[in-house]
Amino acid sequence: MHLTFDWHGALRRARQGVKEPTDAGCTVPRLAWKRFPYGDRVYRYGGTALHTNWCRLHRADREPYPTVDNLLELLRANPGLEPHAANPTALAPMLEEAWRSFHAGDFADAVERGLAVGPVGFVVAARAATVYAGHLEEDPTRRLAILREALESAAALVQLAPNWANAWYAHGAALGRYSQHLSVVKALSQGLGSKVRDSLHRALQLEPGHAHAHVGLGVYNAEVIDKVGAMVGGLTYGVRKEAVVDHFEAARALHPQSPVVLAEYAQSALMVLGGAQSGRAHALCADAAACQPVDALERLHLEWALGELDAGAEYP
Repeated sequence: MHLTFDWHGALRRARQGVKEPTDAGCTVPRLAWKRFPYGDRVYRYGGTALHTNWCRLHRADREPYPTVDNLLELLRANPGLEPHAANPTALAPMLEEAWRSFHAGDFADAVERGLAVGPVGFVVAARAATVYAGHLEEDPTRRLAILREALESAAALVQLAPNWANAWYAHGAALGRYSQHLSVVKALSQGLGSKVRDSLHRALQLEPGHAHAHVGLGVYNAEVIDKVGAMVGGLTYGVRKEAVVDHFEAARALHPQSPVVLAEYAQSALMVLGGAQSGRAHALCADAAACQPVDALERLHLEWALGELDAGAEYP
């Protein structure tokens, strides 16, 4: 993320809540971020194309297009944002450009542009940083540093915008990815797992059609079961194998042609459902690989599915 990111001490460390380690010395300059490896113009929605394709691009998260009217509605629902978004007319096109960069796979630019907008741009900024760290950053120290900043910005945002579904989703997604790379067991011992679950549940309460929040909850249940076992996971953290399937099937019903949903479902099925379900995982990979990706995020998941198929994973 940008070296100068602070935004009022990330709203005074999210109103003096749980303080995540910042490791400022590990902050990764934007210019050091890797480029999207599948062409930076493939998913560049210039001009009116972004608006024309918005419903398909955001079918999984139901984020409204960044018009002035939609920003004003967001501010009315979340009065805490109003002092930080005094001129929605100027902010709307800036936010549009941030999303354009996100979908194109220019994640560093999406972070820059999102942060420049202020808190109403933190969703796209945090999501871009989370996707980049999870899929493209290879250095573990840099990856954690990027995820910490994404998490800190999202934690500050939910303090200001408690009624914004995608603020909670961005927080849950960043915290979930951070927990994965921190080590799920360590994250659970610090109580981060319940925060992932609570943020994603809150996103679904505000937007029941949020397919990506269902994906996040499916992954959460799978990760916990994989690391601590079904019995301990159920007794201590309330996770269930059935919940993995339930959340992914809900996501699939909401967005059946999403490589993101299908690839994450395949990974989670392999993780917790065992050999009896490996055939299902193979079919999910094949379904994901057969999708037509509409942006960089979907392309990254499609490439993962193709890699699994090409590697000849041992599915019975």
